[in-house]
Amino acid sequence: MFQSFDVSSRPEQAAPRFAALRALFPSLGINAFLVPRTDEYQGEYVPPSSERLAFLTGFTGSAGIALVMEEQAIVFVDGRYTTQLAAQTDPALMEAGDLVNAPPPVWLGEHKPGGIKLGIDPWLHTPAEVERLRTVLSGIGGELVILGENPVDRIWTGRPSEPGAPVAVQKLDHAGEPAADKIAAIARMLGTKKADAVLIADSTSVAWLFNIRGNDIAHTPAPLSRAIVKADGTAILFLAQEKVTGEAAEHLAPLAEIRPPSELGEALAAIARAGETVLIDRAAVPYAVVEIVEAAGGSWQNAPDPVPPQRAIKNAAEKSGTRAAHVQDGAAMVSFLSWLDNQPAGSVSEIDAAKALEAARAETGLRMQNPLRDISFDTISGSGPNAAIIHYRVTSETDRHLQAGEMYLVDSGAQYQNGTTDITRTLAIGAVDETQKKFFTLVLKGMIAISRARFPVGTRGMDLDPLARLALWNAGVDYAHGTGHGVGSYLSVHEGPQRISRLGSAELKPGMILSNEPGYYRPGAFGIRIENLVLVKEAQPIEGGEIPMLSFETLTWCPIDRRLILPALLSEEEIAWLDQYHAQVLEKLRPLVTDEDERAWLEAATRPLA
Repeated sequence: MFQSFDVSSRPEQAAPRFAALRALFPSLGINAFLVPRTDEYQGEYVPPSSERLAFLTGFTGSAGIALVMEEQAIVFVDGRYTTQLAAQTDPALMEAGDLVNAPPPVWLGEHKPGGIKLGIDPWLHTPAEVERLRTVLSGIGGELVILGENPVDRIWTGRPSEPGAPVAVQKLDHAGEPAADKIAAIARMLGTKKADAVLIADSTSVAWLFNIRGNDIAHTPAPLSRAIVKADGTAILFLAQEKVTGEAAEHLAPLAEIRPPSELGEALAAIARAGETVLIDRAAVPYAVVEIVEAAGGSWQNAPDPVPPQRAIKNAAEKSGTRAAHVQDGAAMVSFLSWLDNQPAGSVSEIDAAKALEAARAETGLRMQNPLRDISFDTISGSGPNAAIIHYRVTSETDRHLQAGEMYLVDSGAQYQNGTTDITRTLAIGAVDETQKKFFTLVLKGMIAISRARFPVGTRGMDLDPLARLALWNAGVDYAHGTGHGVGSYLSVHEGPQRISRLGSAELKPGMILSNEPGYYRPGAFGIRIENLVLVKEAQPIEGGEIPMLSFETLTWCPIDRRLILPALLSEEEIAWLDQYHAQVLEKLRPLVTDEDERAWLEAATRPLA
């Protein structure tokens, strides 16, 4: 499961690929083309057969888009990936663009390339994106050309085949609610909106709604699929029939008609021709879907995917499962961390460490009869200066050994059938200097502040975000990522609508799972992040309280490196929280740690700080 991410296109390969793409422009009636990282399912991860951006440019990050013109090419990425982009692409062929502050529509409006005819694949862009591009291009005398085929696919020799992993059932003891009940709730929602049908275009929404899982894409156990749910409670599931056999076929038969993904267009057109109204999330579906409905003379209403707000609030079975998964994952982390502490400085590489962690999770899963299904995202295994790259992904070229006097950052997670985990620990390799300890302690203060927070009902993630940053702000520094994202239940490790960030506008509600992961990164020197997952719950009432309050339950159980803490920078309350946390870590994990040396390490790692 661990992958050392060598690029898909090296400089000597990228040049002929760009040339071949541009050679197709005249026959397509275009002089520019957009190559997004997304696929037609608009998900976070894409299968190898859809890694068009990596094939063309060499950039393998999870967010980006290339604007390829006749004489110029720009790859737009966000701040997480600027260093990675420079390392993976040829500056003679393409330049870097700012995906956040100056994405392609903004860049086009500012640079006004004359006579541009910009081609797009309508399955890879949302209606919102298309509208923005059209507006900008019309203002500069350009034209947006909707293509019937993707020219990158025409030049991609040896393209991997589409995934065909079998569908599995997420049984009721893990799902907690029958799929029939979930579908009925969607049907009732349609009645309130006076709509006849809704398109569920997000594969993870489909997986949750139908209580199914799959293995079509890395790290997210959802089959690539879409669904239409109608107001009468019937449903159509667009999923390759060969993926649905045995138990899955028996489970799905009473829930939906199963049709090939290629028949989605005809099903939508039939709804349109019948004069029925369909709900579509214009920010999340391919533009091609809207084209199909409108071409058939139908009407549609823009409405957010109705599944995420329901999915975000975990039921009793999901909460119980994720608690158990995190305790098991903590035992695996102890096995890994105790092993790492016993290795001589300089003897372990970043790739060695990532593989050892996955092996520890696999061994612990087998021992506890709850197997590791996958890692929940590409492990971030960074030492010294590599740890300062926020979303660093080690490759055989960047791999370095963990050296004495440095910190090592490992951000990883696991997919178990009863829950999804995500944890970051920053560790001392030998003795580190006081500067590194200072910033580690400031990051820890932010993590503790979120963990201890009590907040009124109605609080949003953006309201809590400053709590994690205050200690760093007082030192004149900050970090360039959100403090927390939502997490699924044996689904996507990045799940909305909940998040803790400057843009976190969703109300936090009991049952939501979020990460709590402040950090600090000094380019070329070191990086720090400390992450636990937390569950929103109702807070215990306090004497004199007047309004309903919420708080967080910690889900992650793993020692925080005491060697990196400067106790003088912590308040009495913070030290008390940390000591209590470590006491609970020891209590929960000691029964699961069977190796005597590992148990001794755990006991030492969880001693009180005072």
